[in-house]
Amino acid sequence: MQAGPRDVAQVRLDNALALFEEFVRATVKHPDAATLRGLERRFAERLQIHPSYWSQIKSRSRQIGERLARQFEQLCHKPPGWMDQPHDAGATGSPASPDAARAAEDSPLPQDDDERFIVGLVLTYYRRHPQRARTRLLELLGEVLMQPTPAPAATGKAAPAKPPAAADDGLSLWQRSQAGIAPLKRKR
Repeated sequence: MQAGPRDVAQVRLDNALALFEEFVRATVKHPDAATLRGLERRFAERLQIHPSYWSQIKSRSRQIGERLARQFEQLCHKPPGWMDQPHDAGATGSPASPDAARAAEDSPLPQDDDERFIVGLVLTYYRRHPQRARTRLLELLGEVLMQPTPAPAATGKAAPAKPPAAADDGLSLWQRSQAGIAPLKRKR
């Protein structure tokens, strides 16, 4: 009966390597050796393990136990038990259904390291200078929402005029977004 645990250990290792490949694909377009070394460290940090422990897992000198498998699943947004089941390599990067893909895109939570980095920067800025951050972020959002579409410069032709309703779309959207928001209280 030793084949059972050995099979689970191999499946978990294969799935951990698949998670790393998914992480690499989501992080960089053309990884080279130096980039991969940095990504392994970042992947280990994402899994909340030491980079040397990840290295030992990859070299098969350590196995992924029950607790660590659940930790991997939770931190990589996989369902419970995912690490214990074999998955083909093509399925790891794709969501289960188009509805799941749309739900992931519409989620307010950061989806990758780049988004987490930006959210972290904004929070750091806000925590240090709340009033200035609030004012500046609202200005930036207003600029983006009210930005006119650029005229095609290459053709030399003037851009067709927008209908009045389309021109007001950004402004009305911005005003509607501000309408139901109460101002934040100042810290004392």
